Amino acid sequence: MNLMSLDGFYEGPGNNVMALPLDGAFDEYNLERMKAADIVLLGGSSYEGFSGFWPYVESDSSASAANREFSRLYNAVDKVVISDHASAPGKDHPWATTTRIIKRAQAHKEIATLKEEDGREMVMWGSRILWNDLLGSGLVDELHLMIGAVVLGGGTPIIEHHSMGSYWVQQHLGKSASGETAVLRRLATSTFDGSDNVLVRYQVLHNEV
Repeated sequence: MNLMSLDGFYEGPGNNVMALPLDGAFDEYNLERMKAADIVLLGGSSYEGFSGFWPYVESDSSASAANREFSRLYNAVDKVVISDHASAPGKDHPWATTTRIIKRAQAHKEIATLKEEDGREMVMWGSRILWNDLLGSGLVDELHLMIGAVVLGGGTPIIEHHSMGSYWVQQHLGKSASGETAVLRRLATSTFDGSDNVLVRYQVLHNEV
C-alpha cells in the first residue's frame, strides 16, 4: 500500500513525503489493511524511520483515533525486515519481540515460503525499493495505490524500472520460457468522502496472457 502523486512520484524533491496529501482517508485505509494482516514486510530504510515513529503514536493524545489504533496493531503484528544493515530493536523497544531481520540474499526464498503458509495478508508500506524488487521477481500478488490529488513535478518515481530485473523484461517486453505474459487486473477503484485521493487496487496475474 503506497500513496503516490498523480504524476507518479512516491515522494517529492528532497525526499519530501509530506508533499503528498496524507489525509484521513489514507489513514483509515492503512488501518483497514493493517487489520487484515498478520505480517508486515519492511525494507531497511522504512524500518529505521517507522520504528522510531509508529510505536509511540498509540499513546499520543494529539494523534487521530485511526493512527492510534494503527500504531497499536503495528506494535503487535509480526514484522519481517529485509536488510543487510538493519539492527534488531533493543529489548525495551515495543517491536523487540515482533521483529525478524532477513538478509537480502535470502529474501526471495523466505518470502516465497511465507506466502505458502496459512494466515492472513502480508502488507507493505513505504519500502519502495523492496516492493519494486519483489514485484519484478513475481512475489507480489496485489498493488494498492492511492493516487493523491497533487502534481509534484519531480521527486522519487514510485516504480524503478531498472529494478524489475529479468522477470519484468521477460514478462512485459518479451516472452517467458512458457510464452506467457504477466499483466495487472484492476480489482477496484475507490473514492472517499472528504478526500480527493483515489484508491486503485490491482491484482498481479502471474504467467497469464
